[in-house]
Amino acid sequence: MAKFKIIVSDPETGKSQSVEVEETQAVPLIGRKLGEVIDGAAIKLSGYKLKITGGSDKDGFPMRPNIHGGVRVGAILSEGVGFHSTNKGERKRKTLRGNVITDAIVQINMKILEQPKKSKKVEKPKEEAQISNTVL
Repeated sequence: MAKFKIIVSDPETGKSQSVEVEETQAVPLIGRKLGEVIDGAAIKLSGYKLKITGGSDKDGFPMRPNIHGGVRVGAILSEGVGFHSTNKGERKRKTLRGNVITDAIVQINMKILEQPKKSKKVEKPKEEAQISNTVL
């Protein structure tokens, strides 16, 4: 079965956390594409809305949104995910993974779009403390 390491990033705070998902909890993620929005309950984060932003396979090759399917391909790149050139106009053949999550994917990157709404507790003023101070 599939086992994923999911990195969930919070753009507001700039922090990220790691969640390990195995077996039956990983099944809802298989077949999803980069850019899809999922419910956080699928990965033990109920109340969150998460967007799939990237990932990498078992050999470390990154997923790229413009390669369709779950296949590994050798593509000629000039910029973008998986390639950073040092010379202007440089192109290079790089091995990349498609935009569909399969069993071969090990790491999935996600970002938080919506957080659960926190209910604000109304604090009542402590009248007893004010009364005891005036009596003394």
